[in-house]
Amino acid sequence: MMFYKNKSAFKNSGIFSKMIMLISFLLLLSFLFSLIFLQYVYRIYDHQIYEKASEVLGMSSISIENELKELEQLSFTVVSDEQIQNCLRQLLDNPSPYQRQLLHNKIINRLVAFAGAEKYVYSMMMLDANDGVMTAGNREGLSQALQDQLKPLAIEGAGSNVWYTQGSKNSLLAVRQIKSYTGSTFTLDNLGTLVIRIRVERIIADSTSTAEDGSQLIVMDKGTGESIYPGDPLLLPQELAEEVRRQESYRTVSYSKGTYFVAKTNSSYMDWTYVNATPFNEMFRQITFVKRLVVVIFGCILLLGLLLGYRLARSIARPISKLTEKMRRIEKGDLDNLEEQALGYVSQTAQDEVSQLNRTFKMMIRRIRELIDENYAKQLVIRETELKALQSQINPHFLYNTLESINWLAKVNKQKQISEMVEALGFLLRSSIGLKDPLISLEKELNIVRSYVIIQRTRFEERLDFRLDVPDDLLDALIPKLTLQPLVENAIRYALEPNIEPCLISISISMTDSGLDLRVSDNGPGMTAEFIRELQQGRIQTRGEGIGLANITERIQIVFGQEWGTEIESTPGAGTTIHVHIPYWRGEIRHVQIAAGG
Repeated sequence: MMFYKNKSAFKNSGIFSKMIMLISFLLLLSFLFSLIFLQYVYRIYDHQIYEKASEVLGMSSISIENELKELEQLSFTVVSDEQIQNCLRQLLDNPSPYQRQLLHNKIINRLVAFAGAEKYVYSMMMLDANDGVMTAGNREGLSQALQDQLKPLAIEGAGSNVWYTQGSKNSLLAVRQIKSYTGSTFTLDNLGTLVIRIRVERIIADSTSTAEDGSQLIVMDKGTGESIYPGDPLLLPQELAEEVRRQESYRTVSYSKGTYFVAKTNSSYMDWTYVNATPFNEMFRQITFVKRLVVVIFGCILLLGLLLGYRLARSIARPISKLTEKMRRIEKGDLDNLEEQALGYVSQTAQDEVSQLNRTFKMMIRRIRELIDENYAKQLVIRETELKALQSQINPHFLYNTLESINWLAKVNKQKQISEMVEALGFLLRSSIGLKDPLISLEKELNIVRSYVIIQRTRFEERLDFRLDVPDDLLDALIPKLTLQPLVENAIRYALEPNIEPCLISISISMTDSGLDLRVSDNGPGMTAEFIRELQQGRIQTRGEGIGLANITERIQIVFGQEWGTEIESTPGAGTTIHVHIPYWRGEIRHVQIAAGG
């Protein structure tokens, strides 16, 4: 459904829009294709970088773990050394202090021999069963708390090597319980504990090459979540923990110290994770620059293509759009702009299709202008004649002097009601006879209605309930003379006279989107739809002799145009409302010719 709507919208759009959409579509398509291709190339490049990083990381981890295996073998060699075994067994017999010291010295000499031959051993420490401490290599000892922590760990290992990470100092300890060994048999006798402190930083430094791009190998203990190497890694502890938990083998990620290309692998020998973090800006500076350059170039090409396409489409569509706009103005009846100068410059020599259309259109406009001027003069004469003929039907002839005499006589005899009725009748007759202006203000028309109601109230008294609902800001609106008074007269004749009950007759006026809506309503017997239709078609002859509804409608259409007039709204038993629709004209009284001339 959406496809057909878009297809219909494309078909109904103008030439300019179609060309712009087509050019934009082709340029965007080529731009997207290029971006997808570049993204594919960059992904291959990233994968190759990862494979290289993973290969280097794997080789480094294997080299490190081989060294650790050799050190594990060294710890076995130390604890199974025959001389050390003999000395430790003798220490179990509680020798004298002098003998104890001699035995300690012998053990220390053996430890020095073993430690001196290994460049990755920082120090060796042996704890006998009586908590005696013997150290070779670096004299930095172990705290009593750490010794108490390592002894159960060694016992738990039951003679096997146990690796322990000293997180506070980023050092690695090889811990092994010393079992009694006689001949070729191990017994369950506990002779002590061996602790070897490993130079893990030297092992890693020897197993990895120096990186020129600022990358760093980080060895992390998965059990404790602490960095074994280096002491000050590029990534913070929580960032390292996040890298351990993630599933991807490599990715580009932003952390607190910058953006890094991170690759990782897990150790098969130790409970470690090897993480290689390379600063992204250092590693991808060149490729990032190329990416941005390509995007900028394609963006410039896209904008340039859109600009050239816009100029091309505009050069084709603009003359046609101007010509179409001129035709639409004429279609809407904008007759004041039909002069030749409103068409603008029209080339007389250009032979393209648009120029030929403009020249033909100009000739057509000139001919239409001549025909309109000719017809305009004829219509003015006809409309003025029709208006005067209709107005002549409502010119009453009364004697003003007689009315003035009656008014004077009523005042002398203090007949106030008669005087008011005569004054109202005189005002009504003077307003009816004055035919100079076809349009009067709404305020004057309502004064005529009020005078007529005063006369009728003398006859009907309380039975006539007359009301006005007219906003003050509409009193200066122009209306054909004697439009509302005949409608009030008809309401009295057909709604009030046949009934003995009081009758409500009201006049209300409101603004609409197009003009004014003048309503004359009554609560009389109403009319059926069939009766209204026959009345409008002239099939029913009313009993009135005044100005009929057809006369009012015809005068409104002569003055304002055929789109204006009257409308009957009636419901049997609920009353009748006559709607008068006129434009909202204000100010000075206009001559009727403006309706004929637009």
